[in-house]
Parts: sequence; C-alpha cells; structure tokens
Amino acid sequence: MAQSAFDFQAVSIDGKPADLASQRGRVLLIVNTASACGFTPQFKGLETLWEDFRDQGLVVVGFPSNEFGGQDPGSNEEISSFCELNYGVSFPMMEKVKVNGAEAHPLWQWLKSEKPGFLGTELIKWNFTKFLIGRDGQVIKRYAPNDAPEKIRADIEAALKA
Repeated sequence: MAQSAFDFQAVSIDGKPADLASQRGRVLLIVNTASACGFTPQFKGLETLWEDFRDQGLVVVGFPSNEFGGQDPGSNEEISSFCELNYGVSFPMMEKVKVNGAEAHPLWQWLKSEKPGFLGTELIKWNFTKFLIGRDGQVIKRYAPNDAPEKIRADIEAALKA
C-alpha cells in the first residue's frame, strides 16, 4: 500500500516511464489539466511557479484528463504541442489519465483518499484540481480548480522551506 506520492509511477506525455520516486525530497504540485477548459489559462501561472521555484525544489506535474466536458480529446502528442506552443509549458506532463472512477490512475486514487474535497467527497470535480505534496511525499493541501496558481504561491514557499 502506498505510503507517499513517491511510491507511484506514471508515464510521461512522450511515453516514457516516470517514476515519482525520482522526485523524492522535492515539493510537488500535481494538477489534472485540460486544453480546452475555462481554466486552461492557468497553464501560464503553473509555468511561472515552475520557473520561479524549480531551482528550490518544486516540480509541477500535469496530468491531462478528458473526463470533464471532453475538454482534452487530443492525443498525448497534440496535448503536449498545444501546451508548449500556447503556454510555453516546460514542466513535466504525463500521459492522459482518468482521475475518477474505477479506472482512475492509482496516484489520483491515493491523492483523493489523502485529501478529500468539499464535504469529504473524494471525487475530482473539474479540471485543474491541484495537490501540493511536501518533500516527505505527503499531501499538504488540495486546491479547487478556481484556485489560481498565483494564490497558492505562499503555500509553495512554505513547503519549500519545511
């Protein structure tokens, strides 16, 4: 049974294995993303956080999902290209995953169980739900889709100092 975020593996958007254990000791901001969502401009803020704090140990990790309104129907290659061309995304992006239901990626199942959302529900309600993970691999906080990246800057700074 998983003890921390570092116990999980994923697949990068370009199809390569991505073992989160390689990020041990870093602070993670894990986000479910979509390319055609009202919150899609948050990619810019996420990239800013990555650029500002990566040398201090922050890793932003995007997981595209097409579960909400079919807002990320493209292939992994199309999603990657869109993010890079439109928002300059250079932080790690994983392959498209499910974040709810029986087929949800195991990391997302764990994240939801560690920090349930509003009224204790484990469901991810929409794109751009964010989880801040401490250097110890434990979930510090869950953020709603409408929590803009710049609003969580102070929490990231605190996590990086811990």
